[in-house]
Amino acid sequence: MENTNKPYRILLYYCYAEICNPEEYREEHHLFCVANKLRGRIIISDEGLNGTVSGLAEDCDAYMAYIQADPRFAKTEFKIDSHESHAFAKIHVRYKPEIVHSSLRHLDPNVKTGKHLEPEEFKQLKDQEDVVILDVRSKYEHDLGHFKNAIMIDIDNFREFPERVKELAHLKNKKVLTYCTGGIKCEKASAYLLEQGFEDVYQLHGGIIKYGMEVGGEDFEGKCYVFDNRIAVAVNQVNPTIVSACHCCNSPSDRMVNCANPSCNDHLAICEACGWELEGACCPACQVHPDKRHYDGTGYYQKNTNGYNPFLNIHRDSTKDRSNPSHDSTANS
Repeated sequence: MENTNKPYRILLYYCYAEICNPEEYREEHHLFCVANKLRGRIIISDEGLNGTVSGLAEDCDAYMAYIQADPRFAKTEFKIDSHESHAFAKIHVRYKPEIVHSSLRHLDPNVKTGKHLEPEEFKQLKDQEDVVILDVRSKYEHDLGHFKNAIMIDIDNFREFPERVKELAHLKNKKVLTYCTGGIKCEKASAYLLEQGFEDVYQLHGGIIKYGMEVGGEDFEGKCYVFDNRIAVAVNQVNPTIVSACHCCNSPSDRMVNCANPSCNDHLAICEACGWELEGACCPACQVHPDKRHYDGTGYYQKNTNGYNPFLNIHRDSTKDRSNPSHDSTANS
């Protein structure tokens, strides 16, 4: 459960819902975030919205109310964690064709998707004999942490998932339980499995994050990779273990970093000793790269924010009050 003594909140959410005016809504959404001092990464698309943001507790409350006041997004669920500070350096609200790049734009999870399992239901079902657990995340994510006995596919990003499903044809007679970080990838992954002839497909509602918050993360081995400056978070409060090894010395380590060489930037487990020895690089060659970034012990690198202007490319009246949830694009939906 979240520690509410910490002043900041980190919100993880998504909602599949038709947005007829995504570019206009993107701008309005962006301005609301600026007015309410939120930071993070948000994708607005014709098919919905997907985001991770951080802010003070009261600002995050205002943001959740803003989204859920719009009938299109009233069903949005937020995974809420607490933190000592912002988890992002700035706010990015971008339009993209999909809220997760999947190459499965023809699938609408609001029409057909896998059966949603709440965390307790997933926990009770996952160890049954006729069940397989399928991790639909990228390799660097499941290398750091995954459910016990899960099937993990070797993909660098989610758009490779459809091609790899061919390797799973022998599982069509099983109950397939899919999972990911927050649930969004499973919406289309499970829909695609159904399209390919898998008959009994489920998904962990709210993903690994909600599973950890609601049932203690039992049997999730290792840590969960997250897309903010925390990099990795502990999930399992019941039977935690380390499943990843240091890329450099092979000792057990769940300390995730990005290689300090920006030309490499691999996401890897590197223990603290090797991190300092190689100055955050994954190998001696990356350590001497002329563009190597300064290593501060975290392995997370914010982009240079000098000259950052949150109003860049904003065309509408930026002085207009965007703090009122009623001032949105609902009237056009």
